[in-house]
Amino acid sequence: MNRYPVWKYAILVIALLVGSLFALPNLFGESPAVQVSVAKASAKLDAAALVRVEDALKAAGVGAEAVTLEGTSIKARFSNTDIQLKAKDAIQKALNPDPAEPGYVVALNLLSRSPAWLSALRASPMYLGLDLRGGVHFMLQVDMQAALSKKAESLAGDIRSSLREKNVRHSGITRNGQTIEIRFREAPAMEAAKRVVQDQFTDLETVETSDGAEFRMVASIKPVSARNVQSQAIKQNITTLHNRINELGVAEPVIQQQGLDRIVVQLPGVQDTAKAKDILGRTATLEIRMVDEGSEARAAEMGTAPVPFGSERYLERNGQAVIVKKQVILTGDNLTDAQPGFDNQTQEAAVHLTLDAKGARIFRDVTRESIGKRMAILLFEKGKGEVVTAPVIRSEIGGGRVQISGRMTTVEANDTALLLRAGSLAAPMEIIEERTIGPSLGAENIAKGFNSVTWGFLAVAFFMCVYYMLFGVISSIALAVNLLLLVAVLSMLQATLTLPGMAAMALVLGMAIDSNVLINERVREELRGGASPQAAIHAGYDRAWATIIDSNVTTLIAGLALLAFGSGPVRGFAVVHCLGILTSMFSGVFFSRGVVNLWYGRQKKLKAVSIGTVWRPDSGNQVSTS
Repeated sequence: MNRYPVWKYAILVIALLVGSLFALPNLFGESPAVQVSVAKASAKLDAAALVRVEDALKAAGVGAEAVTLEGTSIKARFSNTDIQLKAKDAIQKALNPDPAEPGYVVALNLLSRSPAWLSALRASPMYLGLDLRGGVHFMLQVDMQAALSKKAESLAGDIRSSLREKNVRHSGITRNGQTIEIRFREAPAMEAAKRVVQDQFTDLETVETSDGAEFRMVASIKPVSARNVQSQAIKQNITTLHNRINELGVAEPVIQQQGLDRIVVQLPGVQDTAKAKDILGRTATLEIRMVDEGSEARAAEMGTAPVPFGSERYLERNGQAVIVKKQVILTGDNLTDAQPGFDNQTQEAAVHLTLDAKGARIFRDVTRESIGKRMAILLFEKGKGEVVTAPVIRSEIGGGRVQISGRMTTVEANDTALLLRAGSLAAPMEIIEERTIGPSLGAENIAKGFNSVTWGFLAVAFFMCVYYMLFGVISSIALAVNLLLLVAVLSMLQATLTLPGMAAMALVLGMAIDSNVLINERVREELRGGASPQAAIHAGYDRAWATIIDSNVTTLIAGLALLAFGSGPVRGFAVVHCLGILTSMFSGVFFSRGVVNLWYGRQKKLKAVSIGTVWRPDSGNQVSTS
């Protein structure tokens, strides 16, 4: 009756092994480290760079626990934070001799002390949130009205160009806020313009008015299109922030949308608020210029002659010098989109740019007059320019669509598109909330959260063992398994554990034991009714299952509502809450029954079970089943 088949015990053993394996990395803690990554494409991270880091540490007399090249970064681990700070200064001086032109980003970090064999199995500890690790928190407000005004200004220029191409006469085009007003002297001209706008500008809706002497057409962005513009502005700003924050070397930055027009930025481990503000508020501009291909310019590229008058010297992403003319043909204001793709003829990786009407007209004229010459696309940041690419113009390019290709990998095409698309913010932002959490406060929060979970577990386990005896011990073991599986699942999902998450973990302990209380009381009820011990165990688990399902499903619904509609700390609480309910149903019913079956199921003539005192209300007497 109370026997599990072998495959069920196999599932239990596998769950325990997998849970232990993925929960284990959280026990090793973190070690202070210095992380080195590239700041420019010309800088390389290879074995030679690793040797330079090791030599810098030896010269400074700093002993490292380990210095390794992992993926796209070099990581040096140290025993304490004092050595970590000293090592950062030594590595910074060795890799970036010119602070004004840093080729590498040297950042402080915390790395897991997990053994290499655990890392090889993809077993990693949970990420720690801002309240547990320390760092800075910003709430940014995006100016959506400015994004719509910018879109309206772009559309006004496009309408002006389209009406000129269709020979539609008008008395002037002006932008008033987020609307575009076009004036006409004749009604037929207004009707012709209306057809052009309806055919070519589907994002606009028009209203016509007249006062007898003048006809006016007011075009405004449709509500659906306005929402799309705002959504794209948020997404581009988030992409831009991701691109900028990479310089800080933050291990797990949190950059996410909150509400319709706000962005939350959390940088765990960063304590320099001024530097974080500088990174977030940075502006980048894009410029398109012609390459100076004269003999003096070629000599200047080789470094054997000065730069000719009217030109400037910049470096390409591979470190090659390029002499470009000072005259700016186009700026990033004329660029509306940049997407990675492939050349239709050669199938090589390429970047496809989209220009507005003004930019398309200028670009068409320049490319028609400069076939066979090189055109440079430069990205300026903090007053420093870098040549993203300098292709040769093969033919006249019209229509506002430009393709950049030539010796580009797919990864480089994606990176170039990101630089061009996210070089500047789609809409201005301002910091409306700012918080800094020190690492000592984070360590204190971890200690308090750990103590709350530990003492909560011990208190519940003590009560269960005293009140339900052996069944209470089994319930406590199931509760420990529930905690193990919860930590393992959070680690496998690489979830970020926050202080509300630790509160949810402590709450889950109390909720998880509820299933075992229902089962134990049901077994007692069967014993009071005169059932045999084996029959009481079987009926107790079977009949308590429906009640356990009902209570957990209703609680799970509330948790899913918090997960769907909450944000920030509420979502952190909800994630642990929902996962804890699922793991408690497995451990509280499936696992505990497996242990009970293993202990009592093999006894054919079972006369009593250790489940505490069973009260018989009809006689007022009590019967101990211990």
